[in-house]
Amino acid sequence: MEVEVKLRLPGPEAHQQLAQLLAPGLVATHQQENYFFDGPGRELGSTRVVLRLRLYDGDKKALLTLKGEQVLVDGIGRASEVEEVLPDAAAARRYLQQPSELLALPSDIMKGLAQRYGLAELVGLGGFSNSRQEAAWRGFTLELDATTYPWGCVYELEAETDKPEELRSQLEELLQSHGIQYSYSTTSKFANFINKTLV
Repeated sequence: MEVEVKLRLPGPEAHQQLAQLLAPGLVATHQQENYFFDGPGRELGSTRVVLRLRLYDGDKKALLTLKGEQVLVDGIGRASEVEEVLPDAAAARRYLQQPSELLALPSDIMKGLAQRYGLAELVGLGGFSNSRQEAAWRGFTLELDATTYPWGCVYELEAETDKPEELRSQLEELLQSHGIQYSYSTTSKFANFINKTLV
């Protein structure tokens, strides 16, 4: 189960202000490409399951993720999640052109999907890019995101934690004390992608 705090920033100015504030703890910056797949009959989407391939910094890393429906309440999201790092990140890009080849992977995720949904074929849904700055802060790893869709950008601060209420309070105090506007995120990046929204 993935549990994360998700706070929405109103625009690039607030994002830049927070980036400067977190700069002393900056650990890494990643350019992420996120691509999504489903069966030809929406076998996954109809049950709120998301299959994602994420490529990091070109072809430096490829991560396959299966997510259940995220429940997002008061800026805290909870969802089942299973992840696998693919052994050949450069070769993983071929799945964008040949999605069904994912089913042949020696992967617990793909074996489980094929068995549960009877999938013999996958189709690509497209995707979006995300620039992520990771920063260490008070023992947590904060993720400052700028997500780009063809129809606009969304800015968020996220952090996975097993103490979401405690961390949310600390982050709200941080943002308020520096005059950075924010709100609780109300939807996932994937939902914005599928619905072509920026909410």
